[in-house]
Amino acid sequence: MLVYTPHITARVRYIVETILPGAVVIDSKEVFVAKDAVRINYSNEPIAGAFQIIPSGLLMEKDIHSQKIQCGEWEGLYVFFQTGGDLPFDVFAASFYLLSRYEEYLPHELDEYGRYSHTNSIAYKEGFLKQPLVNEWVQSLAKKLQVFFPHARFTIHASGFSFIPTYDIDEAFSYRHKPVWKNVLGFYRDLLQGRFEQVMERGNVYSGKKKDPYDTFNWMDDLHDRYQLQPVYFLLTILKRGEYDKNLPARSKVLQQLYQHISKKYTVGLHPSWQSGTDEWLLEKEIQALQSITGKPITLSRNHYLRFSVPDTYRRLINAAITDDYSMAYGGVNGFRASYALPFKWYDLEKETSTGLTIHPFCFMEATSFFNQGHSAAEAGEELQYYYDAVKKVNGECMVLFHNHFLTEQQQWLPWREMYADFLEKNFG
Repeated sequence: MLVYTPHITARVRYIVETILPGAVVIDSKEVFVAKDAVRINYSNEPIAGAFQIIPSGLLMEKDIHSQKIQCGEWEGLYVFFQTGGDLPFDVFAASFYLLSRYEEYLPHELDEYGRYSHTNSIAYKEGFLKQPLVNEWVQSLAKKLQVFFPHARFTIHASGFSFIPTYDIDEAFSYRHKPVWKNVLGFYRDLLQGRFEQVMERGNVYSGKKKDPYDTFNWMDDLHDRYQLQPVYFLLTILKRGEYDKNLPARSKVLQQLYQHISKKYTVGLHPSWQSGTDEWLLEKEIQALQSITGKPITLSRNHYLRFSVPDTYRRLINAAITDDYSMAYGGVNGFRASYALPFKWYDLEKETSTGLTIHPFCFMEATSFFNQGHSAAEAGEELQYYYDAVKKVNGECMVLFHNHFLTEQQQWLPWREMYADFLEKNFG
């Protein structure tokens, strides 16, 4: 597959290589015309025998400014940057706008945690946040190309659908292994507030009569073995305790044993603490600490509370030798933050260059469903199934996020544990 453009820019090369892997971008019209291949003409000038996509101009620019975006509809899909040609919109520019997170470089409001709010996004405003829209565009483009070149044999993305469960270990244990004074204070707080079930639970756990409710790791292991899943764990490794960083400290022998157990069986990454977003020295220290605990290089990360901003956070991760980040989602609502359901390289828009950092977007987190969307476990199960089906339809990578403390047998969370088990049985049993 060839893509011709009179001016090859970093933006053009990046987006073509991302959404049409294997396609070659050239700027020689003579070579383009002479080749016997699937040919996409990305220019204003028609070329006989080539599929034309007329540029909107975004990929020829070198600055960042507010874009005039007006959404329309084409074959049941939202589209913008409408132009003309054999496709009624500039799919390369629209895809670049969404994947580069162009809008996050523009002035915007922050949510209560200081993050880019989903309410700023075009996907939320126009109502396509729940769609892997770029994947859907690419599928439609592939169908158009097949009609235009009926005898050609080509594939857009060779890899098929995959499902990847991931877990953030924000708090490995609820009561056990915590200091006596914390449990005593917690005991009296629960007693004064009339939470007698928790009073009994805390006492039974602390006396060794009952397993800590957050210790759901063996149950999770059984699920992975039963359904042959390959999860990824992100481990909060606390060097400095804070309001949002409440796990056992990294020096805890019990925590170290747990992390060693997990890392021997599964892929693990760092869950950078909330404070590492402010105290920049913490990030590399936490990486070093987790490497020391697991005995393995740590090159994966997902930020605690999904606290990140572009381009600063991603540049810091690159400088710390992180190669893969899994934070691309909103903390306030489930959906596709980049409108894409496959891994992709991060494009540093300010520096106008593609980087080596791979972004792994996810579309569902149970905590978001519960705390922000007010869903019951049953409603969250329907939402999870919707995203699974939506990603499967485009042969994407369906990545979801759960927490060990949502999968307990406690009365409040037991329905969520059962929902997750039922979902896996339905789709993989």
